[in-house]
Amino acid sequence: QVQLVESGGGLVQAGGSLRLSCAASGRTFSTNAMGWFRQAPGREREFVAVISRSANIRSYANSVKGRFTISTDNAKNTVYLQMNSLKPEDTAVYYCAAGSYGSISRNYDYWGQGTQVTVSS
Repeated sequence: QVQLVESGGGLVQAGGSLRLSCAASGRTFSTNAMGWFRQAPGREREFVAVISRSANIRSYANSVKGRFTISTDNAKNTVYLQMNSLKPEDTAVYYCAAGSYGSISRNYDYWGQGTQVTVSS
């Protein structure tokens, strides 16, 4: 099992920044990637970003490319999502996930509880 705990969400004005953190524990060696997904009210969960455990491969959704950066600190078993130039449409619950590299939910076996990000206009 892998346990994931997100933190760093909150309320921010449009144009502002937030950094989300996801601390992983347990059998993290059983996974090869960490991802971020988000779900807005009334919408399906969508891919945001993914990073391989070696940190040499990253991918982003087109909607966040150039504004969000995913990174990892393997010594701390923590993955980060730096979010800049936030827009109201970024408002969602953000979920950290661990599993196999990719942009689809079913690649991921483990999920955090989610952290709310609200961007006001």
